[in-house]
Amino acid sequence: MTELKGKHVAAMFISGFGIIIAVNLTLAWNAVQTFPGLEVKNSYVASQTFDADRTAQLALGWEVSARLQGDQLVLEIAKNEQPVEPKIVSAVFSRATSVAVDQTPQFTFDGVAFRAPVHAGLGNWNLRLEARAADGTMFRQRIIVEAAQ
Repeated sequence: MTELKGKHVAAMFISGFGIIIAVNLTLAWNAVQTFPGLEVKNSYVASQTFDADRTAQLALGWEVSARLQGDQLVLEIAKNEQPVEPKIVSAVFSRATSVAVDQTPQFTFDGVAFRAPVHAGLGNWNLRLEARAADGTMFRQRIIVEAAQ
């Protein structure tokens, strides 16, 4: 059996902490690479109109939901149970934690709902929607997408 010397202890110490540092760097790298990014460029500026924007958006009285039906993303916007057809300003269909598979759905309105072809797998999906009402009010919402049963 080999005698345990100072150089052996130093090698074990350096190896152990080297593994810890390597794992931490790997986790930090992956966290930064999968972060979807900022919601707004300047949160202070966005906060100045937040209450007024929220009040105007709530005054629209829209009920919004989205779900997957096969390879179709179905977006329903209704007021008093009647379909509403606002102008879709932007829509991004994505995972909650990564921008790697972001999609920009091209919606068409069928008289009841907006539909767009998408490529979706299992898991959590979000639809980040910006729509403009007929009166010019902007509607912004992140919608959790429900998979079809």
